[in-house]
Amino acid sequence: MWLCALATGAGALPILFIRQISHRQMDVLLAYTAGIMVAASTYGLIPASLKLTNLWVLCCGVLAGALLLNIIEKVLPHVDLKHDSGKVLVPHESLMMVSAMTIHNIPEGLSVGASFGSGDDSLGLVVALSIGLQNAPEGFLVALFLFHQGVRKGVAILIATITGMIEVVASFIGYHIVGVALFLVPYGLAFAGGAMLFIVYKELIPETHGHGYERSATFAFLIGLLSMIAVVEMFR
Repeated sequence: MWLCALATGAGALPILFIRQISHRQMDVLLAYTAGIMVAASTYGLIPASLKLTNLWVLCCGVLAGALLLNIIEKVLPHVDLKHDSGKVLVPHESLMMVSAMTIHNIPEGLSVGASFGSGDDSLGLVVALSIGLQNAPEGFLVALFLFHQGVRKGVAILIATITGMIEVVASFIGYHIVGVALFLVPYGLAFAGGAMLFIVYKELIPETHGHGYERSATFAFLIGLLSMIAVVEMFR
């Protein structure tokens, strides 16, 4: 469970080796990671939820995840930490990104803990591996997005790691209340899928289509989506 969650922080480490990034490179990287997130939602979280429940619960969960992110976007304040007043700017979009990743890690953690607590070790291992594989690019995305918004690299990695640590807490909760957690898993998976899809379409795709590199970003998105599907298929 620890390795699954720490994959988020590990995925953020490559940001240390990025000194300067052009608009084209940023658009390609964001689009690639957006493709991974869409695949994780539509090929992983949503089908898993649908297998455990019905279409009504799935729809309610996905829409609830998107609705919560919409509310967060409206109520989150702009935190003015700008350097010319002795502070640093943490933009509204960055707060929303961190909130989205933190929220969607909670049901994922519950799923991992409940899977191990069910007594089927092979199930727990498969669930943990699947979620860990998607956590690494998600950690990179959070760190990259924060870095792009002017946040220091060390702080960006720390924040990305913290979003993953939420998953550890949720995993222990899911393990110890496996009966309740297993009941909540399909709802949580659908909720997580809706939150991820909202952040991809609302923030990431517009961000990759504002600098004239739409074609490169589009192909990067498709490659990211196919990469995630290929990884999931390899470990099934």
